[in-house]
Amino acid sequence: MFLTVLIFILSVVSVLVIARYFLPLLQKLKLGQPIHELALESHQAKQGTPTMGGLMFAAVTSVFTLVFSAVAGFSVSTLILILFSLLSMMIGFADDYTKIRQQHNRGLVWWQKVIAQLLIGFLFSVYCYYTPAVGSSVIVPFTNLEWNLGIWYPPLMTLVIIFIVNSANLLDGMDGLLASTSSIASIAWAAIAMFMLLTSAVSALNDLYGILFFSLALAGSLFAFLRYNYHPARLFMGDTGSMFLGAAMLGVSMLLRQPLLLLLIAFTMIVSSVSVIIQRIYYKLTHGKRIFLSSPIHYHFEKAGMNEPQIVAMYSAVESILAVLAVLSLPWI
Repeated sequence: MFLTVLIFILSVVSVLVIARYFLPLLQKLKLGQPIHELALESHQAKQGTPTMGGLMFAAVTSVFTLVFSAVAGFSVSTLILILFSLLSMMIGFADDYTKIRQQHNRGLVWWQKVIAQLLIGFLFSVYCYYTPAVGSSVIVPFTNLEWNLGIWYPPLMTLVIIFIVNSANLLDGMDGLLASTSSIASIAWAAIAMFMLLTSAVSALNDLYGILFFSLALAGSLFAFLRYNYHPARLFMGDTGSMFLGAAMLGVSMLLRQPLLLLLIAFTMIVSSVSVIIQRIYYKLTHGKRIFLSSPIHYHFEKAGMNEPQIVAMYSAVESILAVLAVLSLPWI
């Protein structure tokens, strides 16, 4: 218990301290976020806001997870989780850097990101498939049942990885929105890992401790990051941060054999992608009509009259309720 509290506090303090030096450095290097010319007028004013802030919470989460995992007992799965998240982050970093260099919001071409995500996602899925503690079975929430995906596990989970990582990227469209919901999601994953520690075999304890430390370090880092990312944001996480977060959520869920809980814990991410898909299909079927005022759906709420803090508060409330429900889905609670 002492280590769990300590890693959370150290993560909060570390990001707060690092940000005091990192933010001026980003400003000095002129690493500002280009804003799409078709964005809402309120977002146009954010042009040039320092980006790539995700490097801070990614670094703090990775370092503290490694340090604390070494104390509790080293786990290969923890190292793979960190590597998977960081490699996904590097795709986002390349996207951010391309936007800044070209001074345009386009970034990498879509197929460049998808191919890289496909490769990284497949390798991680194969690792999970051949790892005895994970395998091809996933736990069905609210039951004692398991769903064995068999040989279909790697390709199916690869598609889920691409979907969730890009959904996280879509959700990162307002000050503090992705950071707030992801911090709550991380607390939920930490709670689930904690409960699983109480009932798991000794051989799985090191893996679960690593996931617990990773989730708490990420939650603490995001709480501190919100100090600079909440409206009006002085620092954006960029695709660097959003893709790290998407991979982190997926990685934790797969190692816990709970990817179906993403329907609850990653609901706010999922609804962003679903709203875009619905909007595009409806637009084509009706030859130019729109079902939402704008998509992803958080922009619909903004055009309908809500301001950014109100939308973030609404999303955080929904995320909190679903996170509690996800924890209560564990059959032994």
